[in-house]
Amino acid sequence: MEWMSNLFEQYGYLVLFFGLFSESLALPFPGELAMAISGHMSSLGNFHIPFIIFYSYIGAIIGTTITYFVGYRLGTPFLEQYGKYVLLNQARLAKVTAWFGKYGNKLILISYFVPGLRHFTGYVSGVLKVPQRTFFVLNYIGGLAWVLVYVSVGKIFGPNIEQLLHVASRYFAATMVVLAVLITLFVLLKKNKEKIFRRLRSRSSSAGSGSKPDKELE
Repeated sequence: MEWMSNLFEQYGYLVLFFGLFSESLALPFPGELAMAISGHMSSLGNFHIPFIIFYSYIGAIIGTTITYFVGYRLGTPFLEQYGKYVLLNQARLAKVTAWFGKYGNKLILISYFVPGLRHFTGYVSGVLKVPQRTFFVLNYIGGLAWVLVYVSVGKIFGPNIEQLLHVASRYFAATMVVLAVLITLFVLLKKNKEKIFRRLRSRSSSAGSGSKPDKELE
């Protein structure tokens, strides 16, 4: 945490822009920690919240936009050959692709909050040819929510942010997966409610017709 504070003292808001930009390209940088520390430093008068949010958000979405077009234009062969330089090996590429197959494009919306996923979402979205409008809307909304949450965490919890982020990163991924499953179930139920109601009515009718012979015997 001290080394991050030293970076802020030397380079100010540029740490947020270039740090979040690098992380979005899947290069190693602790984005949540940087935003949280800057949020804490705003309470000390060293930074201003609107500028923290602006530089963090712009850095993050520019990075993810670039990765989307890299995946879109160059495709799987390029990532299979060069993805290892940004820690996107073939196994990880297959894993993230499988998650998209399971949860759909809504995964883009929550990907920022899932460690090990947000770094590669742009690349894989491009490879899968997710429509540009869909990607931009979901990615930009998710990115803004992510920035607001972690800057607020830093401002509210101050010096305890490092321990808090450790706990959050440990349990947040599992929470997001459960949430995604619940959302998927809700969408499926909504889309198929007519079929479900028809089946329930047919079962109710079958049960009712099965009880008629008993009444006739009486």
